[in-house]
Amino acid sequence: MSAKLTGVSDNEKVRLGIIGLGAMGGRVLSVAADHADLIVTVAADLDQGTVDRHRAAHPAVAFTTDPAAVVASGDIDALYIATPPAFHAELAIGALRRGVAVFCEKPLAVSEADGRAMLAAAEEAGVPCAVNFALSDRAAVLEIERALGAGEVGDVVGVDVRLRFPHWPRAFQADARWLDGREQGGFVREVFSHFAYLTDRLLGPLEVVEASLDHAETSGTASETAARGHLRAGSVPVHLSAFVGGSGRDVYEWTLLGTRRSYRLDAWSRLLVLEGDDWEPVGLPGEQGGEPSRLAAFARAVRGGPQVDLADFASGFRVQRVVEAFHA
Repeated sequence: MSAKLTGVSDNEKVRLGIIGLGAMGGRVLSVAADHADLIVTVAADLDQGTVDRHRAAHPAVAFTTDPAAVVASGDIDALYIATPPAFHAELAIGALRRGVAVFCEKPLAVSEADGRAMLAAAEEAGVPCAVNFALSDRAAVLEIERALGAGEVGDVVGVDVRLRFPHWPRAFQADARWLDGREQGGFVREVFSHFAYLTDRLLGPLEVVEASLDHAETSGTASETAARGHLRAGSVPVHLSAFVGGSGRDVYEWTLLGTRRSYRLDAWSRLLVLEGDDWEPVGLPGEQGGEPSRLAAFARAVRGGPQVDLADFASGFRVQRVVEAFHA
């Protein structure tokens, strides 16, 4: 992307607008407020109490309860969207038509028509667009990617994804009740999407062979309590097994099985390798990846640099189609 498209030079901070100040939006606001590459100029949430709480902590930011005011603001170069996914398309497309770069929470959308419209708007606008997948810049992911490229894994024989949640929604998202609804929520959209993106990135686009969900109430509106999936990335089988309920901790486990070496990503950032009989931890010195580094990467793209280790709207749309196949 060229810096001329957004008009932000290398020595300027990117002016960021934020819509949605829940768990993720509030986190990004806090990170961006102290970020060397960004300045948050305006932010919105529909809840007045949430706006008042953040206004007290960030008095230099213009807060509003009107998301459209952020989209229309002349004081932003980029927009971060952290609303429920049904609202992503309207907000993103409105910003893109004004030449504003967009950093969107996942999933890209729940409606295929919305996802296609967002992808088309991004291509037409020609400005940086990214989806905030947590694994896009993790040090563990970059190491697996390196090992695959170097041939250290050998032939990939399969991927196994295991997820478990004693409670859904999780405690830090308890106020986002839409996450427990079938229309927009559920852990397949909210969590499995990250691992679908990871598999797509490392092994290629996914095809859903068979997928099913269980629900606690068969005729109700609550989100899924279990998921099973058989997918393929080319010729590589990919299996998902996920449950809500039971004692113990949350489980986030993605395992790549290779003929020479296997890798396991546990709890988002802990990397293990298997070459003999036992899994061994892999030391990963330096920055581990997270919201600060992804925001820095997005700011570089807005200034005209290459978009590196960020998911674009095209990959976000591929992931959306995979996760929605479970709900079909």
